[in-house]
Amino acid sequence: MKNKKSFVGNLFSRTYRSRTISFLIIIVGYILIELLLKTGNLSSMFQSLLVPVTCYIVAALGLNLNVGVSGELNLGQAGFMSLGAFMGICVSGALSSAIPNGLIRLVIAIVLGALIASVLGFVIGVPVLKLQGDYLAIVTLAFGEIIKSLINNMYVGIDPNGFQFSFVENKLSLAPGGKMLISGPMGATGTNRIATFSVGVVLILIALVIVYNLIYSRSGRAIQACRDNRIAAESVGIHVANTKMLAFVVSAGLAGAAGALYGLNYSTLIPAKFDFNLSILILVYVVLGGLGNMTGTIISTIVLVLLPELLRGLQDYRMLIYAVILIVMMILSNNEKVKNLLSLLHQKLSFGKTKEAEANE
Repeated sequence: MKNKKSFVGNLFSRTYRSRTISFLIIIVGYILIELLLKTGNLSSMFQSLLVPVTCYIVAALGLNLNVGVSGELNLGQAGFMSLGAFMGICVSGALSSAIPNGLIRLVIAIVLGALIASVLGFVIGVPVLKLQGDYLAIVTLAFGEIIKSLINNMYVGIDPNGFQFSFVENKLSLAPGGKMLISGPMGATGTNRIATFSVGVVLILIALVIVYNLIYSRSGRAIQACRDNRIAAESVGIHVANTKMLAFVVSAGLAGAAGALYGLNYSTLIPAKFDFNLSILILVYVVLGGLGNMTGTIISTIVLVLLPELLRGLQDYRMLIYAVILIVMMILSNNEKVKNLLSLLHQKLSFGKTKEAEANE
């Protein structure tokens, strides 16, 4: 009995309470949504947003690890998502005949999407993380645009002879039974939609485990030390480049996994979907949720993805109202009195640190 009380006490201790609340929000939310789906009380419009919102949450959690915990402004998250998305689509298409089970293909696609994004994140991070501030933001933004342009000019197909690639011009000559996976500016068409809301929720839980375990670990404390005072961190023997690289690679991997799930949720997906606006949108989720605050990131992402759809009945005025709400939230989040109030609430309750919407497809 004593051990049980101690376990519960640890879950809701001041240190880990924010983590526990994050998991509870996801688990309770999943149960409620499943009940609504089973009883037929969730409209088709909101059903179409279930998988995308899980993808945005995972990508935002990864970006918050980079921006909020590591303190590096990354504007290339959409680029990593696009890598994961089109890698996932290619993997799923290649395995469709060998592995008929959609769930297994989806898991493999997510893992490989995360892997390719992490590897490229490491390669990009070597030169990029030598920069700071605005320079880092500009380079990561350029990276996202370069990835989008490359995929926009890429043609990938598969036939009995294996994968075939072409760049800029479609010079593929597929054998009978072959299939185009990526068709340049037209993107991926005819993709089997195997993404599910349940897998999205599991992916969020895995992302939370990864992010919180990293934050509370020795490496996480080193990352935060580098963010707070680079010189002091170096003076006590912390390798700043390695610690920042760890956060950058994990952030890229989570974005790649989210992209793979996102890409396999649509029968048609174009590279232009992963543009600069998407990176900024994910950054908005992070900033309004609170830098370093994973619980706030989850809540702000859910609210800001669903809000335009809730205002859809107002037709032409809904995006104006959405913009006004965003501005008000930004003003409040930068208001010292509000910050003091939130700080007081934090002390009393120990609650933790404080898209353009998807069209109905």
